[in-house]
Amino acid sequence: MIEQHTLDQLRTQHIAPQNLFIAGKWQEAEQGDHLTVTSPIDGKTLTTIASAAHRDVDLAVTAARHSFNAQKWSREKPQVRKHKLLKWADLIEAQALEITVLGVRDNGTELSMAYKAEAVACANCIRYYAESIDKLAGEITPTHSKQLGLIHRVPIGVVAAIIPWNFPLSIGAWKIAPALSVGNSVVLKPSEQASLAWLAVAALANEADIPEGVFNVITGKGSLVGKALGLHQDVDILTFTGGEVVAKKLHQYAAQSNVKTLYLELGGKSPNIIFEDCGDLHNVVDSSVKAIFRNNGQVCVAASRLLVQAPLYEEVKRLLLQLTKKLRIGDPLNLKNHIGAINNAHQLQSNLDFINVAHKEGLDLLTGGQQILNDSGGYYMQPTIFTDVPSTSQLFQNEIFGPLLTVTPFEDEQHAIQLANSTRYGLAAGVWTQDISRTHRLLLEIDSGVVHVNCWGGTDMTAPMGGMKQSGNGYDRSLLAVHKFCHYKTGWIAINEPNA
Repeated sequence: MIEQHTLDQLRTQHIAPQNLFIAGKWQEAEQGDHLTVTSPIDGKTLTTIASAAHRDVDLAVTAARHSFNAQKWSREKPQVRKHKLLKWADLIEAQALEITVLGVRDNGTELSMAYKAEAVACANCIRYYAESIDKLAGEITPTHSKQLGLIHRVPIGVVAAIIPWNFPLSIGAWKIAPALSVGNSVVLKPSEQASLAWLAVAALANEADIPEGVFNVITGKGSLVGKALGLHQDVDILTFTGGEVVAKKLHQYAAQSNVKTLYLELGGKSPNIIFEDCGDLHNVVDSSVKAIFRNNGQVCVAASRLLVQAPLYEEVKRLLLQLTKKLRIGDPLNLKNHIGAINNAHQLQSNLDFINVAHKEGLDLLTGGQQILNDSGGYYMQPTIFTDVPSTSQLFQNEIFGPLLTVTPFEDEQHAIQLANSTRYGLAAGVWTQDISRTHRLLLEIDSGVVHVNCWGGTDMTAPMGGMKQSGNGYDRSLLAVHKFCHYKTGWIAINEPNA
C-alpha cells in the first residue's frame, strides 16, 4: 500500500541535471545545450535534460550499429538475453515507486494510475518479451522430400523509437522490449515533456549487464532529434507513437533517406456507444466517465465521443453531470485526487482553444470548460462535457487529447455505426449492450483496432493494439509485435540422393 507521507518525501528529492545515455555511458550533448524541465504540478523547474544535436544522434545510432555488428547481443544465446532482460525488469520493479513519482513530477499523471500503468507495466512488458525469447522457434516448410525449406527469424538491426509524454514507460516498453528480445539494438527518443523516467530506467540497464550500445536514450527537441532519426541512413526501423502531423513528416524523412520501415501508432477519436439494452446504466456511465477523464483524457484510446441511444439520452446526461461533479482534480501526488495535471502549458491552451471553438459552434455545455487551480502555478482544467454535438463539429472530428467529452444521440444500430465510423480515426471503440448478436455485428462493422464490449480499457500484453485508417499501422503488444522487428530468412536446401 502506498502511503501519502512516502510520496511527500519522494516528491522533494533533488533531481540532478540529466545527460544522454549512449553506449552505456552518460555524456553531455556535444554542444552543451540543455532543456529546462518544468513540472506541470506547480509550474516550477525540476531540472534540465541534455538537448541533443545531429552529432549526438549520430553517435547514438553508431553505437547501436556497432553493438549490433559486434553480435554481443544480436547473436547472443537466447537464454542469456532472456536472463538479462528479466534482471532489468526486476530492477525496474524494485524501484517502481521512486521511478513512478519521478515520472509524475515530470508529466502530471495521477499517481494512482501511473504506478500500475508506468513502471510496473514497463517491468511486466519487458518480462513478457524476455520469456518469449527461448520459446519462439523458426519453422520448417511443408516441401517435397528432396527439398528442405527453413524459416529463420533474425533481428533487423537498429531500431529507433520515438515515444510520447502521456505514458512514456509503458508505451516505450511496448516498442523496445520486443525489439531487444529478438536481438536488435535500440535508440530511444522520449518526449522532451517526459524524459526523466526513461533516463532512470536506462541507468538500470547497466546494472542488468545489457551490453554497451544495445540500448541508448537521447533527449532533446523532437523537431531536431526526431528528424535526425528519421533521416538517418543507418536506422533500419522507426517506430513512433504520437500525432499524425509528425507521422507524415517521418514518412517524408524515410523516403528521403534509406526508405526505412515505419510503424506508427497515431491518434484516436474513440466512439463509446451506449445502447438501450446496456444493462446497469449507472455502472455504464460511471465507466464511461473514467474512460474519458482518467489522465485528463491524455490517452490515445480515450473514449472521447459518447454515442447514446435516444431513449436513454436524458438520463445519461443527468448521470454524467452527477458523476463528473464528484471527480477531484488537483495535485497528482495527493492520493485523494482522482485526476492530475495537464502535461504542459501548450496542451492546456490547446484544450481551451477547442472550448472556444465549441462556443463559436453553439454547442451546449453541460459542465466544465475552465482552467482551474491557477494559484498552484500548475496546469489544471475542469472535466468538460458538451452535449448534442453533431458529427460535423470540430470537437466530434478531431483528437483533442484533453478532458473533453462530446455526447451525441443516435436512433438505431445503423445510425450508431455510421456515427462511429464518421471520423478519420480507427484506434478504439466501445459497445454497451446485452445483445450478443449485436456485439458480433458491431465487432465487424466498427472501423477500429480495438472494440471493447461492456467495459473500457484494460490492457494485457497478450492482446495486440493497433489502429485502422489514420490511427496508424502495425501492432504494439502481444507476440505480433515481435514480427515487426524481425527478418524472416528462408533457407532453401536441396536434399540429394546418396552417391551410388
